[in-house]
Amino acid sequence: MRAPLSLPSSTTTAGGLTFLLLLLDLIPTAATVKHENFKTCSQSGFCRRNRAYADHVLSPDNAGKWVSPYEIKENTIVLQNGILQADILKTVPGQSDKIILPLSINFQKSGAVRVTIDELKRQKRDIVLRGDSKARKERYNEAERWALVPDWDVRDDKVVYDNRKGQITLTFGPGLKYKAVVDVAPFSVKFERDGETHIVLNDRGLMNVEHWRAQPPAPEEGKEKSSEDLDGGWDETFGGNTDSKPRGPEAVAMDISFPGYEHVYGIPSHATSLSLKSTKGGEGEYQEPYRMYNADVFEYIVDSPMTLYGSIPFMQAHRKGSSVGVLWLNAAETWVDVVKEKAKRMIPMGGAKTDTKTHWVSESGLLDVWVFLGPDPQALYASYGALTGFTKMPPSFAIAYHQCRWNYVSQDDVKDVDRKFDKSEIPYDVIWLDIEYTDGKRYFTFDPLTFKDPKKMMKNIDKTDRKVVLIIDPHIKNTDNYPVVEELKSKDLAVKDKTGGIYEGWCWPGSSHWIDAFNPAAIEWWKSLFAFDKFKGTAKNTFIWNDMNEPSVFNGPETTMPKDNLHFSNWEHRDLHNINGMTFMNATHQALEARQLPKGGTQRSFVLTRAFFAGAQRLGAMWTGDNEAKWEHLQAALPMLLSQGIAGFPFSGADVGGFFGNPSKELLTRWYQSGIWYPFFRAHAHIDAKRREPYLLGDPYTGIIREAVRLRYALLPAWYTAFHRASQDGMPIIRPNFVVHPDDEDGFSIDDQIYIGDTGILVKPVVHEGVDKVNIHLGDGEVYYDYWSYKIYQGKGAKEYNAPLEKIPVLMRGGHIFPRRDRHRRSSGLMKHDPFTLVVVLDNKGNAEGYLYHDDGESFNYKAGHYVHRKLVFDSATKTLVSSNLHKDPVSAEPYNKEARPLQVEKILIVGISKAMKTASLAKGKKTKVMVTEEGKDRAVSVEYNAAADASSADTLLVKNTKLRIVSDWTVHLEKAEGDVAKDEL
Repeated sequence: MRAPLSLPSSTTTAGGLTFLLLLLDLIPTAATVKHENFKTCSQSGFCRRNRAYADHVLSPDNAGKWVSPYEIKENTIVLQNGILQADILKTVPGQSDKIILPLSINFQKSGAVRVTIDELKRQKRDIVLRGDSKARKERYNEAERWALVPDWDVRDDKVVYDNRKGQITLTFGPGLKYKAVVDVAPFSVKFERDGETHIVLNDRGLMNVEHWRAQPPAPEEGKEKSSEDLDGGWDETFGGNTDSKPRGPEAVAMDISFPGYEHVYGIPSHATSLSLKSTKGGEGEYQEPYRMYNADVFEYIVDSPMTLYGSIPFMQAHRKGSSVGVLWLNAAETWVDVVKEKAKRMIPMGGAKTDTKTHWVSESGLLDVWVFLGPDPQALYASYGALTGFTKMPPSFAIAYHQCRWNYVSQDDVKDVDRKFDKSEIPYDVIWLDIEYTDGKRYFTFDPLTFKDPKKMMKNIDKTDRKVVLIIDPHIKNTDNYPVVEELKSKDLAVKDKTGGIYEGWCWPGSSHWIDAFNPAAIEWWKSLFAFDKFKGTAKNTFIWNDMNEPSVFNGPETTMPKDNLHFSNWEHRDLHNINGMTFMNATHQALEARQLPKGGTQRSFVLTRAFFAGAQRLGAMWTGDNEAKWEHLQAALPMLLSQGIAGFPFSGADVGGFFGNPSKELLTRWYQSGIWYPFFRAHAHIDAKRREPYLLGDPYTGIIREAVRLRYALLPAWYTAFHRASQDGMPIIRPNFVVHPDDEDGFSIDDQIYIGDTGILVKPVVHEGVDKVNIHLGDGEVYYDYWSYKIYQGKGAKEYNAPLEKIPVLMRGGHIFPRRDRHRRSSGLMKHDPFTLVVVLDNKGNAEGYLYHDDGESFNYKAGHYVHRKLVFDSATKTLVSSNLHKDPVSAEPYNKEARPLQVEKILIVGISKAMKTASLAKGKKTKVMVTEEGKDRAVSVEYNAAADASSADTLLVKNTKLRIVSDWTVHLEKAEGDVAKDEL
């Protein structure tokens, strides 16, 4: 949420009217992003310096002459316990002593490799801080504490070492199929797989570690500045704020090349295409680097490398036959240039005739790069996820429909919305309350006039198994008679300013302090605030939304916190800015999971965050922030969410309808039809936007939206199964074409259509005004069927699909089976006892397979094995559909199997049945039953054969009232029949 500030009637600070008038000048008005509030590379000293450095190195004058000033001191090289350590020496012109930079190359059993470069002088704290700063002297080395899982370090103890003629070759990984070739002078590292080079560090010699040096004295009048007087290295002013930089210049930079790769993806969040554009100009390309500096960007523009609310510094390169990736593990402000050049060598099989060359620059911290060598998307995501963690398994309600606006203004308003959803027969699971529910912007309170009895409200919502989400932001109102801020101060748990005093800034409440969630004591205190007996009015169906956690500070530089603020253990804010939002989300996540339920035990948390970093996927969901009710923002949403998924944070969504502005009825309808395919599905609107709950639109729009939302609910079992897989091996929940068809070069840049998990469901939402036809790209020669009519689409390439307003373009790819629930209910919680339908979509050979995962959707019992996990296989040779157990420990599943035993498969729909049957007897209506075998017993069940009207569509077979249990092994035999047809006729 981001909008003009509603200023308090009084404040606790001096300055009064003058300060408020100045503050009003700083707060964006509802127009568009104010570019002047955010830096470009040329306005960011360290980016400007390193871009100029790169331009110098790569200038035609230096062609063939430039030598990187970094080399390994060979007599320091040691390989022990899977880590190669050495000293890199940096030569400084005009200086005899060389700068010592400790190097560590950590080889993991998974094949992942970590390359870390520190600075000895700072590492030993042998530097002098400017002024009387209390900041730490080291380079920030705790990003791994937040981004990586605790047990990430599983060393490869079988690395083979070979040192010849200044080149070190290290062979490593599963089957010793990977190599790291380290050049000693100048320093670089080539990573090879199967004899090919896939990633090169310092390929072009752009590595730059800005070493500590004392600030040079001001030059005498008439004399030039010292070469050590780095531009913007000691003090930098922007927007009236001066950053003191007590450690001086300390940026780290490295160029990373992907030879033979034309496409790179990732580094969210940016409102841009999935396949990242070049940043050095050219038609349709960018002039600015991609920036990662979590910021409250008001009404962000699309098609831009401008920073947004969250950052994941993970980049994937993909080509036919290969996927590789890198994680730039640095939490400071970071800029990334992307350049694509024609390859100047023989191209390996499958390689592009293009090399993608990237240049990464961070303001401070370690130079810390993780390398992942694939070889395919699935292996890449598993390796990256094993390091940073997989998405958490959400409570089941969290993947249903969420209804939000700023603000539902009262308890009666909430009741009215809830009632009208039921009256219009549109299901929903969660209603959200924005900041106006509080008593004067004091979090952990309810307004006593508008929310007089919040406990009653929670109870009423719970009658239909629905939930309430409350917003809680990290800024705590600085006012009298507010126990939360009094405790924050007395316990010394707030962020400090550069002098060590408590930092004061301005946000929604006016004068505010910020919880320092890097502090373990602050986390414990935060957890205590959410206990039901402390946060009065909340209940077990209350969950939390963390907004403004970049952090957003209305009167701060670039609408955030000064970089020289101090956090726990005296780390500067500049060092850890991009992790800040994740630490706050972590504190809230822990708080919700610590709540003791009235009847005992705990439950899974749901936390939504706006700011994030690598690893935040372990904690909850994110959304793309304050978008607009414009077609271009609808178009931008899918590429942004796809980027989140491949960067390891798949539980993502965008505000349906657009946060700012008033969508037309067509736009809102099309947005719902797109939004039902977002992993996190929430409608939201600004306080100044007209009310737009779907029941207000009138027909045909309300009816169309109703059907769309019902489709989301019908497919919830498939979504939940996809979430389970993401929680196990990191496969994205919504997948771009290149992940499903990794060899389809025509589809590598497609980002306006998606596949849903392992279902084979292919969706291309309509995202342009007045459009009633789309072209859906098929990435292979498999058969596809229209979800609605079973019309056949086949043949690689673009296929035209008619999509009037009431129709969503959805295809089903042959070879897949997915579960759904076909009963309409008011919420997902009311569906938990409903039977399942299995949709079996046969491929060209008449086969299909799929999965069903199910647990109680609330507790942590699934971690003890209390879940159902089935594999479903249809085999045309035997004409059987078989359900088999995929549970890793069947004994541990027994308690839940008893609980889930009543759950049944009610229907089985087989699409393309003629591909599995060689006779027309079914089509003639002669066969009325087939046999099923369950728990050793045979019985007959009814079938209904529906012949297609013509050859352009598929025949279907509906197996009805099967009463097959989801916990059992069972087989449906199409060849064993009862009725009018003898067995040998089939």
